[in-house]
Amino acid sequence: MFISVFDIFKIGVGPSSSHTMGPMVAASRYYDRLRDLPGVETGAHITVTLHGSLAFTGKGHATDRAVCLGLLGARPETLDPDAVDGMIDTLRSRKSLTPDGLPALSFDPDADVIFDYGPALPLHANGMTFKVVSPSGYLVDEFVYYSIGGGFVVTEAEMRNTRNDESPIPHEAPVPFPFASAKQMLEMGAAKPCSIAEMKLKNECSFMAEEDVKAGLDRIWSAMDACINRGIKQTGVLPGGLKVKRRASDIYQKLIREGRTNRPFEHTVVDWLGVYAMAVNEENAAGGKVVTAPTNGAAGVVPAVMRYYLDHCPGADQDGIRTFLLTASAIGGIIKANASISGAEVGCQGEVGSASSMAAAGLCAALGGTNEQIENAAEIALEHHLGMTCDPIGGLVQVPCIERNALGAVKAVTAASLALRGDGTHFVPLDGCIETMRQTGMDMMEQYKETSKGGLAVNIVEC
Repeated sequence: MFISVFDIFKIGVGPSSSHTMGPMVAASRYYDRLRDLPGVETGAHITVTLHGSLAFTGKGHATDRAVCLGLLGARPETLDPDAVDGMIDTLRSRKSLTPDGLPALSFDPDADVIFDYGPALPLHANGMTFKVVSPSGYLVDEFVYYSIGGGFVVTEAEMRNTRNDESPIPHEAPVPFPFASAKQMLEMGAAKPCSIAEMKLKNECSFMAEEDVKAGLDRIWSAMDACINRGIKQTGVLPGGLKVKRRASDIYQKLIREGRTNRPFEHTVVDWLGVYAMAVNEENAAGGKVVTAPTNGAAGVVPAVMRYYLDHCPGADQDGIRTFLLTASAIGGIIKANASISGAEVGCQGEVGSASSMAAAGLCAALGGTNEQIENAAEIALEHHLGMTCDPIGGLVQVPCIERNALGAVKAVTAASLALRGDGTHFVPLDGCIETMRQTGMDMMEQYKETSKGGLAVNIVEC
């Protein structure tokens, strides 16, 4: 299973890659399935049932709206967030869908997105069932998709095949460096020799031209940077009912003013990291354009550390940005293949923890670290997020999610710095840390995995 840098980093919309982007993608995939089925008549009735975490926090994550947008043909990477309300209002008045290549389908957005608050489906916490019934009442089709984090969507068969495959990346994968673990990655890098970024680039070039890969990386960073720049300008209250005030703009302006003084605090750089990350996640919470890194809920960590690299590290350049993204995606792919990046599956350790690990590795690489130092940096950052729960208040990706991204960015820089001070030798290997994260997630109680039924979500009164 080759996981591309462009699978880890995908341009989309907030507030959640698993609860917003995933269901939107699933709706599009379901249309592809329907086009190949006989018996779909004009006026057939379509419903979508959300299970598990998609039900419990679906309202706060706009999952119902995402399903509707997907059925309307919207895609996360091209959706205009400012057009969403008008699209939903039109669908609500018409109560019908006219998908390309299919007859008109009956669909009421207020009644036909069903929240199932019972037990989750057996294979994953984020399941959704699509069903089509003919005008005369017989079942035409019923099909399940799972949104497994980071905007990735799989069928039941794909989920079972992935779980039954002992090697996440088959040996016969058509890439020159088919590493399935950090250990293999280090061994392959030493044998050639190649840096992690060079190996990742060569793998990507098995599927597209090098200039296209580099252009794609530049496009990803441009989207991340634009998100930061928009986030530090926006003010007001975030949607959802918690009345959370945007803070990035105010903090940014204070930092600019303080920068003009003669004696700024040395720790002010930490505030810069925080404001970059918060700017992204405030945009995400508002449904704006973001890049999964590796998820929306953790979208602020990697861009914040990349902006820190450009603004605060001497010698930073665009080649360093590409090295950062390629290295970070290599680490993210290993984590996804061997554990999870889904908060609904393993808690926030799989989201902010993975993002911090990726950012630490990327920064270490951009600053000239060896492969061993990079692996060490990734391990340090992930290790110190182990056990972190996913307990969003009100089911919204706001509290504590926004601040967690700021702290994840700080930990990433600290991890990279510690690794660069050493020679790459360390006690806990990254693979062992990833397996520990997976086991911890499996042991974690359901209420701490993006259901808003435990932790801060129930101990803080909404106001």
